[in-house]
Amino acid sequence: MSVDRIVIIGSGQAGFEAAVSLRSHGFAGSITLVGDEPGVPYQRPPLSKAYLHCDPDRDSLALRPAQYFEDHRITLACGKPVVRVDRDAQLVELIDATVIEYDHLILATGARNRLLPVPGADLPGVHYLRTAGEAESLTSSMASCSSLVVIGAGFIGLEVAAAARKKGLDVTVVEAMDRPMARALSPVMSDYFSAAHTEHGVHMRLSTGAKTVVEADARAAGVTTTSGDVIPADAVVVGIGVVPNIELAVLAGLPVNNGIVVDEYLRTPDENISAIGDCAAYPIPGTARLVRLESVQNAVDQARCLAAQLTGTSINYRSVPWFWSEQYESKLQMAGLTAGADTHVVRGSVDSGAFSIFCFLGTRLLGVESVNKPRDHMTARKILSSGMPLTLEQAADTDFDLKLAIARHKDEVASAEVGERQVVAS
Repeated sequence: MSVDRIVIIGSGQAGFEAAVSLRSHGFAGSITLVGDEPGVPYQRPPLSKAYLHCDPDRDSLALRPAQYFEDHRITLACGKPVVRVDRDAQLVELIDATVIEYDHLILATGARNRLLPVPGADLPGVHYLRTAGEAESLTSSMASCSSLVVIGAGFIGLEVAAAARKKGLDVTVVEAMDRPMARALSPVMSDYFSAAHTEHGVHMRLSTGAKTVVEADARAAGVTTTSGDVIPADAVVVGIGVVPNIELAVLAGLPVNNGIVVDEYLRTPDENISAIGDCAAYPIPGTARLVRLESVQNAVDQARCLAAQLTGTSINYRSVPWFWSEQYESKLQMAGLTAGADTHVVRGSVDSGAFSIFCFLGTRLLGVESVNKPRDHMTARKILSSGMPLTLEQAADTDFDLKLAIARHKDEVASAEVGERQVVAS
């Protein structure tokens, strides 16, 4: 069946990139990009970084100006959420009763903030951070307050804490786990960032959660912790993770498992529907384990992979995941998936503020965490994508030339492939 009409639900990074990539791959049919938020698609990473440090300028976030979409015949239906997907009729229905037919549907519905399930969490002065509107509300609040409680020591929470300290606010971080970013980072890296925040004046309250949001004058005035402490504050920020937007998929009868389940080609069991980005749970190459990633890299790479497939190139998704975070003077970069690592090898000096941690499961490298070491990060991505073997001793040895080792590995692989072709030819 030919594909002439593609509808993309979700105007975030994944949906935007899918539309752009389809055109760059020569797709000449109709593309409709539907989004919940009004306006053109925009970048989200700056919302917890540079956007909090300056006067908000939403135009600066735009991934492309409105004219771009007109010029490339990409129809925007933003500010009009989809309420129904009819797989049999191959159509979607918008909240205003508009019906759009499709030959192929791309679900790029993203994720939403996980809400804090405690009394007082709905009070004015309690902030979340995922949309431009939420960032503008938080920036305005930070400009008029002197103290802030951040619930959750994940990437978003700690980036907000760093921004607030730079503005001179008194900041307390409340985290239920015993170390910050525990689900994503090695203990050594967690400890490094915990110390960095403490050195910058953040009060780190670990191994305790939020029990209630304190109310005063009908607004949030602090937090009561599960340890019994009362932490007064002028505003509260909640950063306890996100929930994938899978409701449309569920209503359409598609399988879900902490995300919309897809195969290695990013297809659902319905051959006319794919899913990409924060909402998609895809199999890790070589395993049956599903993973759902929340990063710009994953959104962009999956969108490009799918666009290539829909325009005639059959490739499966095998990109090495990577991610970054900026907190104070430290730029954290991560490559690979380090869950399950049982050995962590430090390369360089933690005290220097520029080092990397190589995360192994047995003798297999799973991923690398780097602080202020961009060269290590880029090298790690090449090691992971090439499958180059690396010992624990080599990872720890700063005199061992990783870049040279990669070049030699590529030469060895190329020579082996030539040899195999010669054997076949003979």
